[in-house]
Amino acid sequence: MAKSRVQFICQACGHVSTRWSGKCDACGEWNTLVEEGTAGGIGAGPASLRSPRKGRAVVLTSLSGEIEDAPRIVSGIGELDRATGGGFVRGSALLVGGDPGIGKSTLLMQAAAALARNGHRIVYVSGEEAVAQVRLRAQRLGAADSPVELAAETNVEDILATISDGKRPDLVILDSIQTLWTDLADSAPGTVTQVRASAQAIIRYAKSTGAAVVLVGHVTKEGQIAGPRVVEHMVDGVLYFEGEGGHHYRILRTVKNRFGPTDEIGVFEMSDKGLREVANPSELFLGERHGAAPGAAVFAGMEGTRPVLVEIQALVAPSPLGTPRRAVVGWDSSRLSMILAVLEAHCGVRFSTNDVYLNVAGGYRISEPAADLAVAAALVSSLTGLALPADCVYFGEISLSGAVRPVAHAQQRLKEAKKLGFVRAISPVAGSRDEEPAQASGVAEFQPTTLADLVARIAGPKRGRADD
Repeated sequence: MAKSRVQFICQACGHVSTRWSGKCDACGEWNTLVEEGTAGGIGAGPASLRSPRKGRAVVLTSLSGEIEDAPRIVSGIGELDRATGGGFVRGSALLVGGDPGIGKSTLLMQAAAALARNGHRIVYVSGEEAVAQVRLRAQRLGAADSPVELAAETNVEDILATISDGKRPDLVILDSIQTLWTDLADSAPGTVTQVRASAQAIIRYAKSTGAAVVLVGHVTKEGQIAGPRVVEHMVDGVLYFEGEGGHHYRILRTVKNRFGPTDEIGVFEMSDKGLREVANPSELFLGERHGAAPGAAVFAGMEGTRPVLVEIQALVAPSPLGTPRRAVVGWDSSRLSMILAVLEAHCGVRFSTNDVYLNVAGGYRISEPAADLAVAAALVSSLTGLALPADCVYFGEISLSGAVRPVAHAQQRLKEAKKLGFVRAISPVAGSRDEEPAQASGVAEFQPTTLADLVARIAGPKRGRADD
């Protein structure tokens, strides 16, 4: 009898090693190598005893031909449909990740109930909670009367046999992928081998039957989906459910979508009755704004196709330390250092003896460089003690030379600002000839060519408020 081979697999990146070590050679993480045998059919065992199947020829076709839109299942929850690109695509696999207790199960239960009431067959399989616990959540959300089919099971083969019996389900929700295990792997549930093998079996079922599948995934302390990143490559879409413990709103962010745009967001508000849609997130992020305080600037940003207005707050204070402190919440700390360096080198604004604190209001996170101009305005306003005008928005990218560079979707940002009552904007000169004129948005624009022009406008000869 052949001796079973043992290998060690990194639970962070999936790297395979023949011996154990404290540090993974591939990703550098410590204490992530776990011993897993190969006698269970994943690379050995029964699969190695069978003779290889002879391949069959497939039909080759050309790039030209008729194109059909992907058939979708619309949930009726507008923010969820926006994030998925218009609804769940039949035959697709979707991965939803988020911190524990953030509301993943609540959102999917509400979506399952809404779809079931519209006549779709929905199967909800829970691997973490018992049937009674899921029923309690359904009662709290007012979804207990919906015809959702419920099961508590973790074995992949049993789940596939159950949902294959009878009419094909329109949507299958599996909560969560880390609790599933398959007979084809001998490792424990949650390991790289089990997660990969279970996901392969579920995705194969979705592609062959046309049923949409939603997989729930845990996240690590770094905010990434736990397990190998190969699972994210296997599925058709990846959604992250984000939110801070001290805030009542949640953001569903799209980071991958084969059937729609990426970088879309859906905004929800958590309540005792479940998640409520927020149709206008700009009002949510600006709801508690105090316009008379220095160091606050409103940034007109974009999330996918949606414009979002959010307040950026800066505090510049004298530092008692030899090395001043730089603290950032909701933005890139390296980009803040760049903006500070440009202000000192090209505008003569000194921060070397001051602590700098930057915060994006409401716990929102910004990733686009268009926030540079708003950050610079907030920093100068806090340093000089001059409050920025309350009816003005800021957006634009700053280069290392101090020039203000144009950004995309300028007119959409301005129209959103106009809708919320803003009448002025500090923005870059349009870089495309296809851009509409500034008067089309109804917002008066000041378009600085360099960052020094903005600093002179804020901290000019007039004192008090930087209104002009």
